[in-house]
Amino acid sequence: MKKIVVVGGGAGGLELVTKLGHKLGKSRQADIILVDRSHTHIWKPLLHEVATGSLDINNEGLNYRAHSAKHYYQYQLGSMVAMNTDNKTIKLEALKDEDGLGILPERDLSYDILILAVGSVSNDFGTEGVTKHCYFIDSHTQAERFQQALLNQFLKLQQISKDTHLKVSIVGAGATGVELSAELYHVVDLLKSYGMPEMSAKRLDIELIEAGERILPALPERIATSAKKELQRLGVSILESTRIIKAEKNGFITAEEKSIESDLMIWAAGVKAPSFVAKLGLETNRNNQILVRLSLQSQEFDNIYVIGDCCACIQADGSFVPPRAQSAHQMASLVFKNIQATFRGEKLTEYRYKDHGSLVNLSRYSTVGSLMGNLAGGSMFIEGRLARLVYISLYRLHLIAIHGWAKAILIMMARRVGKVLKPKMKLH
Repeated sequence: MKKIVVVGGGAGGLELVTKLGHKLGKSRQADIILVDRSHTHIWKPLLHEVATGSLDINNEGLNYRAHSAKHYYQYQLGSMVAMNTDNKTIKLEALKDEDGLGILPERDLSYDILILAVGSVSNDFGTEGVTKHCYFIDSHTQAERFQQALLNQFLKLQQISKDTHLKVSIVGAGATGVELSAELYHVVDLLKSYGMPEMSAKRLDIELIEAGERILPALPERIATSAKKELQRLGVSILESTRIIKAEKNGFITAEEKSIESDLMIWAAGVKAPSFVAKLGLETNRNNQILVRLSLQSQEFDNIYVIGDCCACIQADGSFVPPRAQSAHQMASLVFKNIQATFRGEKLTEYRYKDHGSLVNLSRYSTVGSLMGNLAGGSMFIEGRLARLVYISLYRLHLIAIHGWAKAILIMMARRVGKVLKPKMKLH
């Protein structure tokens, strides 16, 4: 029996392993194994809500072990660190507890087909002091760490003069930085209802720092313009064409040697594949992403596929497929199709990225974006309630992909009830 190993349980990896489980695992045509270094999955576009406490991962997260028991695949907790293509094995590092005591030794896991879906991490571009002084929002562990620091700052602010403000600096005005800025204003206002009457959005100073000429550089200019107006209305100070060269304990230093003071510093300026990917012996680009053929197989091996943020797939215009949730979903669907074709001895299908548009959610204040389709100019700008509805529907489609229609509907209903019964933000 063939063994199919998927490394990484993000949006693409989890959707793929779920489909493989039902198609090949249930019928015992293959052993399907998911490897992830975390116990819990959360949809990555929601991490800014985890970081502010708007979303509690204990309520919203998916447990891999529980999910695997119902979807015909196996789950192994571990972090991949190396690969031996001759023996068709991957190496998982030793697993230790918080005190450094061993739980599981370093171990090898064999595969017949390997899918690398290890996602991405923040790219500090070698900027001095960033790793030491900044928070990152590229995993739920890091998002929760920032949420605790944020809550501690709120508690301190509640006890001191009303004239004192909390200064937050966010480097990187992509979707994460923009959405996080708006969400921070939302949660500060919520604190009034939870025993902090002295808190309000007026005591929050946010600076959104972008090295490029405008915010949301990867999205259409009309979306960026609309988002910028809304952020400025909230009170966000936007610094464009501002390059950071150093992070210090109490703020950033710009290329013009100007100091930006800050109480909390977040780095959201770019992404790259994890460092170990560059050591696997596969061809990568400068962001550690693995170069693939149009079938999403690695350049070197037919039995190794790559999907999601760690995949470097070149489009017809010479650009790489962007690291978005929609591209990870599309890649997972294609690899699922190609693995079935391999089992049947059929020709593989080539990947063509379809851009269905872009949406930016500015908390409860607004949502802006564009939908791609057979429209004049190829796209339609949307904002407000319609855009919010489309944004929510994307997450619902993800729930359907990993749970099926029936359970996804029940989860949606339970969450609506939960919003009535539970606090509107995580308070611990």
